[in-house]
Amino acid sequence: MKLHRNLVFATIDSLDLIFNENKQADKVLKNTLKRDKRWGARDRGFIAETTYDIVRWKRLYAEIAEVREPFGRPNLFRLFTVWATLKGIAIPEWKQFEDTPTRRIKGRFDELSKIRKYRESIPDWMDELGEKELGKKWDKEIGALNQLADVVLRVNILKTTVEKLQNELSDLDIETETIKGYPVALKLKERANVFTTDAFKNGFFEVQDASSQKVAEILDAKPGMRVVDACAGAGGKSLHIATMMDNKGQLIAMDIYDSKLNELKRRAKRNGIFNIETRAIDSTKVIKKLIEKADKVLIDAPCSGLGVLKRNPDAKWKLQPEFLDKIRATQKDLLDSYSRMVKPGGQLVYATCSILPSENELQIKAFLKREEGKDFTLVNEEKILPSKSGFDGFYISLLQKKNEEKKTKIKDQK
Repeated sequence: MKLHRNLVFATIDSLDLIFNENKQADKVLKNTLKRDKRWGARDRGFIAETTYDIVRWKRLYAEIAEVREPFGRPNLFRLFTVWATLKGIAIPEWKQFEDTPTRRIKGRFDELSKIRKYRESIPDWMDELGEKELGKKWDKEIGALNQLADVVLRVNILKTTVEKLQNELSDLDIETETIKGYPVALKLKERANVFTTDAFKNGFFEVQDASSQKVAEILDAKPGMRVVDACAGAGGKSLHIATMMDNKGQLIAMDIYDSKLNELKRRAKRNGIFNIETRAIDSTKVIKKLIEKADKVLIDAPCSGLGVLKRNPDAKWKLQPEFLDKIRATQKDLLDSYSRMVKPGGQLVYATCSILPSENELQIKAFLKREEGKDFTLVNEEKILPSKSGFDGFYISLLQKKNEEKKTKIKDQK
C-alpha cells in the first residue's frame, strides 16, 4: 500500500483532536471526512479505519514508540509509524518520518504482547477491574472487545421484509447475510456506507447491533399495549419496540435530553412509525403521572459502556473509575424510581451495554431485595458476551410484577 500525504495528514489531524482536545472520535471523523470532496470511498475508509485503529491501540503503540501524552505532532507521526510498520506498510521518505526506529518496533511489539494491559491496550484500572469482576473470563472478553465491530442492520418490517431488503442492497453491491437467532437482522459482509442508500432514506432499516436487537425481543411488547421506554435516547430500541407493536398502542419514549428525543422524532418519521409519544423528564411529575400505568417498562440504563468498546474504542481513554461509582448509583435510582410505572401484572426489562456484574445481575439482585423491588420476580436474564456472540456485550433481565387484582380475588374467595 502506498501512503498518500493528504490522507495521512487528515488522520494525524483527527488523532490530534481526539487525543489532545478530548473530542469524540465519531464526531471528529464525521467532520474530517467532509474536508475533501475528491476523496472516494477507499480514501475515507483509510482515514476512518486508521484513526480508529490508532485510537484502539493507543497505549500499546505509545509504549512501542516511547512517547507520552500530550502527543505533539511528531509523536502522533511516531504512533502512525508503529501502526504502518505492524501492518507491513512501507514508510515513505518524508521529513515527518525521519529518525523512526522501525527495526525496533516489531521486537517491542513481541515483548509487550506478553503483558495483557499492553497487549489489549487498556488502562491499568480497567484491567484490574475486569479481572476482579470477571476473573479468567476477562482475558477472552477484552480480546473480543478489541476486534472491529460488524455492521448490523435491523430491518424495518413495517416497510419491507428481510429478503426484499437483502435483494435491494445486493443490487447496489452491498452483500449481507442473515444471523441465526436474530429474525430481523442483516450483517454486512464488507463495510459500506449504507446511509447514502435510498433504502435507508426510505426507512427500510436502521443500523443496530444484533445484541441491542435482543432487548426489544425480550421486552416482547404487543400491539395495543402501553409501553414506556424510560431512557430512550435517540430511540434505536424505541423504533424496534414500535415495529413489534405494529404501530398500535402507545409507546412513551422518555429521556432527560430534548435533543435526543427530537432525533427520535426525526427517525420515527423516516421509519413510518406514529405510535411513539416523546416526553422529556424535566421533573419528577413526569414519572408520577405514569405510576402503575404501563404494561411494560424498559430501563435501558446508562452504564460504563464496556460492552461496546469495539465500536467506541476512545471510551477506553475517556472512562474514569470514579464514573463507575456514579453510574452504579444512577442505575440503582432508576430501578427504584422507574419501576413504579409498571402496573400490577406488568413487566420490567432492565438492560445495559456492559459486561460487568456490578452493573448487571448484582444490580437486579439488590433491587429485588429492596422495598422498591419486593413486588417483582426475575423471569429470566441474558448475558451476551462478545467472546461468544461476536457482537456487543449486553445484559438484559426480564422482571414480572405481582398482579394485585389476583391477590385481592383470592382473599375475597376465602
